Amino acid sequence: MLKMFKVTNFKNFKDTMVFDLGNHSNYEFNNEIITGNCLTKGIIYGINGSGKSNLALALFDIVLHLTDKEKSLDKYTLYLNLDSKKPTADFEYLFEFNGTEVLYRYSKSDALTLASESLIIDGNEVLSYDFATKKGYTNLKGAETLQLSSEIPTESDKLSRVKVIKGNALLQDTKENRAFIDFVSFVDNMLMFYSLDQNRYQGFSVGIDSYTQGIIREGKIKEFEDFLRLQGVDYELTEGLFNGIPEMFCKFENGTVPFTLVASTGTRSLALFYYWYIKMIKASFVFVDEYDAFYHFELSQSLVELVKKLSNVQVFFSTHNTDLLSNDLLRPDAFFRIKNNKITSFDKITSKELRKAHNIQKMYKAGSFDE
Repeated sequence: MLKMFKVTNFKNFKDTMVFDLGNHSNYEFNNEIITGNCLTKGIIYGINGSGKSNLALALFDIVLHLTDKEKSLDKYTLYLNLDSKKPTADFEYLFEFNGTEVLYRYSKSDALTLASESLIIDGNEVLSYDFATKKGYTNLKGAETLQLSSEIPTESDKLSRVKVIKGNALLQDTKENRAFIDFVSFVDNMLMFYSLDQNRYQGFSVGIDSYTQGIIREGKIKEFEDFLRLQGVDYELTEGLFNGIPEMFCKFENGTVPFTLVASTGTRSLALFYYWYIKMIKASFVFVDEYDAFYHFELSQSLVELVKKLSNVQVFFSTHNTDLLSNDLLRPDAFFRIKNNKITSFDKITSKELRKAHNIQKMYKAGSFDE
């Protein structure tokens, strides 16, 4: 799981911004959102322009060079902070897998150009590489003889050395190597998506998919119908062909109509959310940006409740919806505020001792977390 993330000089984060998921409080409620030492569910607030979407892009920058999964490169223009003369953005991820800490650091001059990278497992540096000098090493068992650099410039010179080892080394079965495999597998299964009526995402998979066809392919039409009914949308759904392509239809007395033609914007957004929800079970870390743009507040809460039940996956939302600020839903150390390029959990913002009985939403609106 991801325990801590730091980024410097990326987009609006000129100074180091720290997203700490390991420094949670000892609350005695909603403990299911804590696994090991890591917070697994959370909601992030901030005014427009505060950096919520940039935080998501920073977190998922790692996907760009360590995986071959879907990439939204157009969102990584204006990569470096415009007020800084520093030539690189710096990233640091601290993971914990089965009690073993994995620290991965790297620097980039743009979304696709690495300057350096370093990997530390259980306090031991097992990989280091400088892309300018083309010097580095690895001591992972089974990868020691792997040539990390070449005197002849090749396209592979730009590749992450972690990715080179991932794709070419026959690693021995050691504690460090198991942690390495857990690390690269975690990154392979990271997913960021947007809750608006579009199928835009990064990580986890490849290619643009139709969410209705995806629900069909997973054999989840009946489950999706039940899901909609729980949210107050009563459609009878069936599978059929539309222009020769499998599609989801709504059944009416006078015939069937493609779901996408009859469903409202909000219901289509629900379908998109459900499409990703059935994939979250296989994901490692999920970030839902612009959450609940079309959802009624009760619906927004029920969807978070649904996600909260998922185990072994970290899921975070960015939103403006203060109706989600409830200790019945999460807890103060799972609500975060981005302000002045800092992200802080609510329990760390105020000097007040927050209890389950507190109305967090009312306190937020009253400015209790503006300290």
